[in-house]
Amino acid sequence: MTKALIVIDVQMDFCPGGALAVPEGDQVVAPINAMMAQYDAVLMTQDWHPGDHSSFASQHRDSTAYDVIEMPYGPQVLWPDHCVIGSAGAQFHPKLDLRGDLILRKGYRREIDSYSAFFENDQSTPTGLHGYLQERGINRLTLVGLATDFCVAFSALDAARLGYDVTVDLAACRAIDLDGSLKRATANMEAAGVCLLGTLG
Repeated sequence: MTKALIVIDVQMDFCPGGALAVPEGDQVVAPINAMMAQYDAVLMTQDWHPGDHSSFASQHRDSTAYDVIEMPYGPQVLWPDHCVIGSAGAQFHPKLDLRGDLILRKGYRREIDSYSAFFENDQSTPTGLHGYLQERGINRLTLVGLATDFCVAFSALDAARLGYDVTVDLAACRAIDLDGSLKRATANMEAAGVCLLGTLG
């Protein structure tokens, strides 16, 4: 089996000082860099939003960051503006090794958010990653990055649903933990057969 490391959204806006900072988000960079040589392929995702993205609280009157609203595809957390296309906050952390085989950008459609590396939040619009992995014969995935309870977890759950052998290396992830989201995410991943390696960072 061919194995790939999928590095999720290690971008400046998710690191300390960023618009949507994940606590200790920059602490994932060194362990991720150290892991890369162990894999046949390294793939990276990059959150890449237009400035008027529908998931931004700034686009909804009388709403504030972290409110939850109903969108056509289901519940949606409203986020601070982050990872806007071309902005400094959308760039990868400067110490992240960019040796990746593929950079996949997601969340660029204004009307729908995209946590997962595989599908947008409607759970049906594909990003194209599944086809890429199939073409390369890759069926074992290890996921790392930001944030454990959102983009990492959604990606892991979709990967398991698609039949991949999925591991999440928790030591190379960090979480937002919004109203218990980390506990829910880890329980959902375990229930889906995702291997959770190590302890929560």
